Order: sequence, then structure tokens, then C-alpha cells
Amino acid sequence: MKQLPVIVEEAFVYDEDKHLTVMKTSLFFAGDGYTVYDCKGELLFRVDSYGPDARDKDEIVLMDAQGKCLLTVRRKRPSLHHRWEGFLGERTEGQKPIFNVRRSSIIGRSSMTVEVLKDSGDEYHIEGCFGNRHCTIFDAAKEAVAEIKRKVDATTNVVLGKDVFSLIIKPGFDGAFAMGLVLVLDQINGDSFDDEDTEMDPTADD
Repeated sequence: MKQLPVIVEEAFVYDEDKHLTVMKTSLFFAGDGYTVYDCKGELLFRVDSYGPDARDKDEIVLMDAQGKCLLTVRRKRPSLHHRWEGFLGERTEGQKPIFNVRRSSIIGRSSMTVEVLKDSGDEYHIEGCFGNRHCTIFDAAKEAVAEIKRKVDATTNVVLGKDVFSLIIKPGFDGAFAMGLVLVLDQINGDSFDDEDTEMDPTADD
């Protein structure tokens, strides 16, 4: 297993590929909620960002199955590059972020750059189109550490809607960190992309 730094929680670093199912749960509410299950149907992560006690829409908390706050992602304003920051646990005033995410370019479609601010100072890049649930997270050596894909129903072989998709975690990569990046991508990209399978490409013409 490739040795990668633990960024959020060691409990979510695995020795083999981990296939997770991500479901948006707030289709009939204001805001975005998520539940994340492993291949055995066990709940791993959840996000509740709707209801009377909802936080600012620019701040989202990732929790484990028991409701422990693992990570807070927050949009940094003002920011031309749609910069988001990640904080360990439930963010407090004055707390320093452990990573940030930004678009590689403010012009046209582009990849995302993830800079880890704690310990290792590693950098990751996200390429593809999250709006179409088709993108990959690469480390600095251009090796894939996580993938987001459309989910196929195993019994019917039918591709499911975009509100249910797969997150594949490679061995050694922090799954809680990966899910935090999914939350950021969902907020940055949402479903604003066309249904055409257009990739994020830093060299593409607008």
C-alpha cells in the first residue's frame, strides 16, 4: 500500500480499494444533505445542511455515522477562483485550515488544485466533470488516489441518476478527505455543467 499522509481521520484509510455509494438526501428540502455507504450498506459519513438549524450555505460539516464532526469545508470570500478551505472537526473562529481547493483558472473550464496545508504540504489535482459524475483525484505524481463515477445498478445494469454516485478510494488515501473534496466539488460545480460529458480541461477553449 502506498504511504500517503493522513489528512482527516486514520480510521478511513484502507488497505485496498474502497467502493462507496454517495447519495444526496435533500431533494425535497432547501440545502444539500448526503449519506455515504460502504459496499456492505453500512453508513460511513453523513451531511445534514438543511432544516431550521442549517448553517450558512457556504459552510458544510462532514460527520461520521455517529454524528462526530470530522471536517468542515467553507467557501472563502471574496475569491475569484472559487476557493474553499477545509478545517478539522467543527470549525471555530480563528482556526487555521488544513487544506484549500481552488480552480486552476478563472477562465473557462479548468481542473481543481488541492493544497494540503498541514504537515506534508502535498498537492492534488482534480480533473474531469463532477457535474457528470466523472472525475479523478490525482496526487503530484499523477497517480489516481480517488475516482468519482456514475453508479450502475448491479441487478439491472442501469446507470442511476446523478443524485446517487460512486466514490472509489484507492489504498492509503484518506476517505474522509476524499469525501470532503466531493462536498467542495458539489458546491463549486453543482449541476451547472451541461449533460454532455465535457471534461474539465485547463487548456480547453471557453
